[in-house]
Amino acid sequence: MSIPNEALQKLALEIESQALTAQRGINNVKTAMAAKQRDVRMLELTSSEVRSLDKDTKFYQGVGKMFVFSPKEDVEKRLSSETGELKSEISNLTKKLHYLETTQKNSREHIDKIMQSGGRS
Repeated sequence: MSIPNEALQKLALEIESQALTAQRGINNVKTAMAAKQRDVRMLELTSSEVRSLDKDTKFYQGVGKMFVFSPKEDVEKRLSSETGELKSEISNLTKKLHYLETTQKNSREHIDKIMQSGGRS
């Protein structure tokens, strides 16, 4: 028994659409991961610079159009916290990337099977 050509075309188009959506998602996730990794590197560099300064050094944090004094310990905690949050987000993006890559791979395999079978069941 064979599947009608129209049904095969419709199915192939749906699977192709899923593959393209997954590819767009992969590109978006990779871009987001690169941005977050860059932010982590900058925070780590800032943190190492802060640690190298004297304990009595005054730190000021930008708040809107003004600067507010912040103790060194608070600055170090904030930098550490932001770094941890970004690393957690990168981990989640890595999982999402793996899911999207698997989805795209499976979609491509299904399209190949459809094309190879030529409608034969």
